Amino acid sequence: MTAFRLELRRCRSLALWLAVSLAVYGAVMGVMYPFLKSNDELMRQYMATFPKEFLAAFGMTGVLSDPGVFYTTYMSSWLWPIIATAAALLLGTRAVAADLDRGFLDLPLATPLSRARYLATNITAQVIVLAALATTAVLSIWLSAAATGNVFDLRGYALAGVLSFAFACALAGAATLLSVVTLSRGQASGIIGGAVFAMYAVFVVTQVSKDWAWLAPLSAWGHFRTTELIDQGVVPVGDLALFAAVAIGGWLAAVWAFRRRDLAA
Repeated sequence: MTAFRLELRRCRSLALWLAVSLAVYGAVMGVMYPFLKSNDELMRQYMATFPKEFLAAFGMTGVLSDPGVFYTTYMSSWLWPIIATAAALLLGTRAVAADLDRGFLDLPLATPLSRARYLATNITAQVIVLAALATTAVLSIWLSAAATGNVFDLRGYALAGVLSFAFACALAGAATLLSVVTLSRGQASGIIGGAVFAMYAVFVVTQVSKDWAWLAPLSAWGHFRTTELIDQGVVPVGDLALFAAVAIGGWLAAVWAFRRRDLAA
């Protein structure tokens, strides 16, 4: 329990600043929603000046006054992936790679605390922080829009929060595993960052050219579809299961590998 409290204390600054960034941005966008809604026809004309494929790459598959398109365009298509990637990399690589580089890792491992419990404590903190950030992303927009008299479907937004959380956990699971394998925060972050960029590039290509649509399942964005989830209430069971499998698989593999990892290698 002492190790868990220490881990949460180490996370608080990062969690606070990322949460504040999401809350401020979400509140501003929620307040702007009535303006977009009242100028719906003008926004339609403006969006008509762009190619449909270009708009689809940014989640603009309908009108911006649509709650699902609104959330996807202004949160899940760009800001949340950036916040989730940053949090996953900083949290997922800290307990092993970063602490080893700082010379801090020897201290907790010199105590009766086992390696498995040490890393499991960090993973638990990751889950809590990522859940708090996903909740902030959804509620900041929902509450500020509700304050202006525009109440979105809470169930749809809650499901979007769950999917956002699962997306972030998948990144964190992979980052944690790579942190153990490489013992380098830089290498682990570079691999994850490169993979995220590559997946986004694949998603853009599949939206611009339907000839490459078969590549869509290879991109995380192909499984992170919040527009249909919010507007139609379609629960993406398969996508949630995929993100959960990557996250849990990465975390379990990291704990297993860390038990026997030679930290002097």
